[in-house]
Amino acid sequence: MENDSTQDDTGKGRPTPKRADAEAARKQGLTIPKGAKAARIAARERDRAARVEARAKMMAGDPNYLPSRDRGPARLEARNFVDSRRTVGEFFVPVAIMVLMLGLIKSAAVQKAVVYGWSTALVMVILDTTLVAYQLRRHMNKKFPDASERPHITWYGSLRALQMRRFRIPPALVGPGGKPAKVKAPK
Repeated sequence: MENDSTQDDTGKGRPTPKRADAEAARKQGLTIPKGAKAARIAARERDRAARVEARAKMMAGDPNYLPSRDRGPARLEARNFVDSRRTVGEFFVPVAIMVLMLGLIKSAAVQKAVVYGWSTALVMVILDTTLVAYQLRRHMNKKFPDASERPHITWYGSLRALQMRRFRIPPALVGPGGKPAKVKAPK
């Protein structure tokens, strides 16, 4: 019989390795720990390293590493809209702590001031958040006319407006007034 193959007669230039040698070479790159406990520890370390890397990329603003609730151009626009202005909500936690500390003072005048201060702060936060939600809705209706592109966007923006600026995740890309924010390097 004739050889009908289209390969040239030179071959691959080396002999086919023995099965044991091929398996040993393939497994050489793997570091398989001995025992179940060592395997769990190695898996935990790999998972921790992956989480650290993913968090660093998320904090740098990489859209591939953002949580699903923060993905998309509409969410980015809402974040930039909220981050470009100062809101009363971002100062609510420090004011609440101050009011609680003042509430420990046993003086009728201070107690009365605490009640009025707390009520005023609460009303201001509600009004400001409502105003931000209204302005955000108007802005998003102009920017994204298709309603399917912006589901629950006013809730998203309102909740972001209530967070303290330095604890917002993902971090702000714009600062107050619309200036580009300084992005901190990951630790």
